[in-house]
Amino acid sequence: MQAFLKGASISAKPLMPKDRGVAATPGSSGENKKAKPVPWVEKYRPKCVDEVAFQEEVVAVLKKSLEGADLPNLLFYGPPGTGKTSTILAAARELFGPELFRLRVLELNASDERGIQVVREKVKNFAQLTVSGSRSDGKPCPPFKIVILDEADSMTSAAQAALRRTMEKESKTTRFCLICNYISRIIEPLTSRCSKFRFKPLSDKIQQQRLLDIAGKEHVKISNEGIAYLVKVSEGDLRKAITFLQSATRLTGGKEVTEKVITDIAGDLIDEGHAATQLVNQLHDVIVENDNLSDKQKSIITEKLAEVDKCLADGADEHLQLMSLCATVMQQLTQNC
Repeated sequence: MQAFLKGASISAKPLMPKDRGVAATPGSSGENKKAKPVPWVEKYRPKCVDEVAFQEEVVAVLKKSLEGADLPNLLFYGPPGTGKTSTILAAARELFGPELFRLRVLELNASDERGIQVVREKVKNFAQLTVSGSRSDGKPCPPFKIVILDEADSMTSAAQAALRRTMEKESKTTRFCLICNYISRIIEPLTSRCSKFRFKPLSDKIQQQRLLDIAGKEHVKISNEGIAYLVKVSEGDLRKAITFLQSATRLTGGKEVTEKVITDIAGDLIDEGHAATQLVNQLHDVIVENDNLSDKQKSIITEKLAEVDKCLADGADEHLQLMSLCATVMQQLTQNC
């Protein structure tokens, strides 16, 4: 009886595909799993230095440095979305290869705590480690690591000062790449120790080429007017343009992306939750191109725009700043009445 029950329990156990002598279903294979969706900004990030768009001077210098498998300390500065982070990551991949990349590169950005304590501990400990070895593909591998400090202009002066000493002491084992929007916020002892490269806002032609290339690979239908308007609202920021394109594609559900769709995605009204900096930038263009205002009126309004932009960058209240801006604009407009 016990044998019978035991046999029954064994026979009741469900058989796996391999036990039945049949092939596993395609869904059970790890190779055939559906790829996870990736933001297009990351999906089409340059994989090598040659793929970086429009920054010819930076690419030329980096290619020469990569030939000798060596790099100076670097300082990349310029507007957002022009390829600063992508360039150093691409250069690091070429230097170390895909296997050693994660071991040799420490990247800290604005979401990480980067006060003086982090510089003294995390950055310093990573910089002190010596590295050696060779790449599996036989290419020369430099005997140093790379520390990437993204948005370095948000670091405190004390942290920057501590970093200066670390850069000095660990020059044999570590290279530093500082990335920022405003070079004036980096202390002089750091800037003097780095090779400085300014990243220019991307030209309209280059942005159009990249966006059309991505649209073709993603099978997105977009009108010529849509592409042109997308380039206009992104203001040289390719990252913003690619994000707008992906958002517009999801909004239309496969239909053609038109100028109106881009307008809906990149609207500029604060009541709809959009950033006040967008309104400031777009209003600046309208004021400069307006023929009904005198040069003096334009200068007063643009000076106010600059003040508001600085206050917004420092974290001031958006509503109050826009009210102050509108008051100045109305004051100048009423002088024509």
